[in-house]
Amino acid sequence: MSNKALVVIDIQNDITKHYRDIIDNINSAVEWAEEQRMTVIYIKHNNLSAGTRTFKPGTKGAELAPELKVVSDNIFVKTKANTLTSRDFSEFIQKKGIDEFYITGADATACVKSTCFNMTKAGYTVHVISDCVTSYDLKKMDEMLEYYAHKGCEVRSLVEYKRGELCQ
Repeated sequence: MSNKALVVIDIQNDITKHYRDIIDNINSAVEWAEEQRMTVIYIKHNNLSAGTRTFKPGTKGAELAPELKVVSDNIFVKTKANTLTSRDFSEFIQKKGIDEFYITGADATACVKSTCFNMTKAGYTVHVISDCVTSYDLKKMDEMLEYYAHKGCEVRSLVEYKRGELCQ
């Protein structure tokens, strides 16, 4: 079993801004991960805060986007920005011995940022697939990619990962 995983963060119906710009790349990353025999994991955000209208559990907005290629039942729910706060996710990766992650998803300034920071802090190897991550504020993307690299993540495009066959 591979100790590597592709993680797709928060590509849900309520992510209405910019995810369509990267959905084809994410779907290509999912195919690549399958070819590399990586575990493919999907993360859904549920917003439990009163008065918020997005990512409410049980709503259409909280569902994975219909354009997203879903190839596994490895779907975990988080209620905070950091994916590691999902006990089910953390137990799953521990049980499977997964210690290297390829990150895709939304939002680069929030959930992706928190997840990458906390994964590197916990000692995991983290790769951010730069053209498979988006943000509500696209002007911050370059800054965020630099942030990830500064925090110890490898940042490359999907084409670079495919060309490098880094998963061998």
